[in-house]
Amino acid sequence: MRADYRLSQLDVLEAESIHIIREVAAVMQRPCLLFSGGKDSITMLRLAQKAFWPAPVPFPVMHIDTGHNFSEVIDYRDRRVAELGIQLIVASVQDGIDRGLAVEEPNGSRNRAQTPVLLDAVEKHKFDALFGGARRDEEKARAKERVFSFRDDFGQWDPKNQRPEVWSLYNGRVHQGESIRVFPLSNWTELDIWQYIARENIPLPEIYYAAPRQVFDRDGMLFQVNEFCQPRDGEVVRTETVRYRTVGDATLTAAVRSDATTVTAIIDEIAITRITERGATRGDDKFSESAMEDRKREGYF
Repeated sequence: MRADYRLSQLDVLEAESIHIIREVAAVMQRPCLLFSGGKDSITMLRLAQKAFWPAPVPFPVMHIDTGHNFSEVIDYRDRRVAELGIQLIVASVQDGIDRGLAVEEPNGSRNRAQTPVLLDAVEKHKFDALFGGARRDEEKARAKERVFSFRDDFGQWDPKNQRPEVWSLYNGRVHQGESIRVFPLSNWTELDIWQYIARENIPLPEIYYAAPRQVFDRDGMLFQVNEFCQPRDGEVVRTETVRYRTVGDATLTAAVRSDATTVTAIIDEIAITRITERGATRGDDKFSESAMEDRKREGYF
């Protein structure tokens, strides 16, 4: 009887991502993994563990810290890197603002302020490759990215000046000051991420699971009351059972109504949704159709 050597969808995605991570480690001098404590970077970190096991992950992780973080996510970040014994670099947006490197937007958002802080950290630590957890299904601009996304010596991205990746061959050659953003999860979907989390039994911040939380409605989205996000006049606070599909700047990231308290329940929920996680919950992507692409051209990850 002939053996069946077909791989599952998750096995194929995992193998591709591990190949990409190993390729970067082989050809780049100073790689770094961007780690926010969100589900995508958590998945990427697990893949990096597998890529080099039983040896430790051979590069640091870095968080571009807006200072507007959900406490559960920061607690998870610190706990996870301590468990794995990985070097954590924190590049502070508040520090960048204090030094005049970055400027907070009038609405209190620090998303754009992350860009100069990130570019400053890249220059300071001489990183020539940054792993990012972006996926093509998240947002239109991210669908334009190559797996190896070239950035010039100003850290800027030109979607019309990217390198071909025929037969999954990647070109990591850069001159001094240039860098590559690498996206090992490019071909994953949100559903793939959750199915992988279930298969690997990966722990997550509690914010991803449904619980009663105090929220208010703003522009059709539910925002949790916290130290960074307070209701305005006329916005009524109420308790609803919600969870977060994505985590980011707490001033702009909204929750969704949900009863999903387990990974299995979240998978069932995601399987039938037709709205992307960013489209449903990220206020910064609603400013304009080109909001993300504009930020990426400036150097945003």
